[in-house]
Amino acid sequence: MAFRQEPPRNTNEATAVVLVNLGTPDAAETGAVRRYLKQFLSDPRVVEIPRAVWWFILNGIILPFRSSRSAAKYRSIWSEQGSPLMVHTRQQAAGLGQLLAQRGHQVRVEHAMRYGNPGLPEVLDRLKVQGCQRILVIPAYPQYSGTTTASIFDAVFAHYRQVRNIPALRLVRDYRLHPGYIQALQQSVQAYWAEHGRGERLVMSFHGVPRRTYELGDPYYDECLQTAELLAQALGLEADRYLVTFQSRFGRAEWLQPYTAPTVQQLGRDGVQRIDVICPGFTSDCLETLEEIAMEVKDEFLHAGGAQFHYIACLNESTPWLAALADIAEQELAGWPTR
Repeated sequence: MAFRQEPPRNTNEATAVVLVNLGTPDAAETGAVRRYLKQFLSDPRVVEIPRAVWWFILNGIILPFRSSRSAAKYRSIWSEQGSPLMVHTRQQAAGLGQLLAQRGHQVRVEHAMRYGNPGLPEVLDRLKVQGCQRILVIPAYPQYSGTTTASIFDAVFAHYRQVRNIPALRLVRDYRLHPGYIQALQQSVQAYWAEHGRGERLVMSFHGVPRRTYELGDPYYDECLQTAELLAQALGLEADRYLVTFQSRFGRAEWLQPYTAPTVQQLGRDGVQRIDVICPGFTSDCLETLEEIAMEVKDEFLHAGGAQFHYIACLNESTPWLAALADIAEQELAGWPTR
């Protein structure tokens, strides 16, 4: 069979940037939370228990009993616009698109979720229809972990396993040491202190992962410490003025320590009257920051004898963070014809 000489099918190639966050339920209701948790906790990157054993635990214990409790927690932080994580991620993507356009780049910027909606495969399909032949994926995780960043990479590769014409892909591994990211954190803390005064200790609480992941070679723990050290240096903090802790422990296994809740309880018992808490590993406020830290951990500190608990919000769509995000994107876009 001879082919006729015809014009190329697609000569209008475009470039896209996809900002990918963890995900969130579609609503603060038991059914929506159950669907979200099932997708999230079924990821073998997240839970490394043998599949057959975990299937019975997840479907027989966790989903039936945890979904309604989690839905109540989500309701306590839900806004009129919806999930805070979704709202902030969407606004970050919009702000990033505007900044890149101002800097002379012609790129499409989308947001996607690893779990929930808008799903990453859906967004990648839409970009294909729009003619995007170059795609940069930026996970919303400053520190790399197999449980988070690698799971996004898995989803990207799994999606394109079924696609014949795969675009050029670039994946951001981490930006834990990026000067713009550290400066955005520094300015966030300093702005808060300028308005509300300064606590006796600054607690930097990162999301936890099982200790086993560290023993198997996951670099997340070390990367969190690196970020914390740079932030402390930027703020001029002595070693005894800040602490690094890990939150969101789940199950009976040992996780990265020290744990956030017991640490702040001990501070209260030791007579520390005011602490300030920031979550540098989260770029958007979400259930783990607004409910777990700003509500639950706050109560535990106050009940242990503390007097003032101050939560410093995530970077969200702050001007310094959007500028840093644009710097990260420009660095990774280098060499592609976006101008």
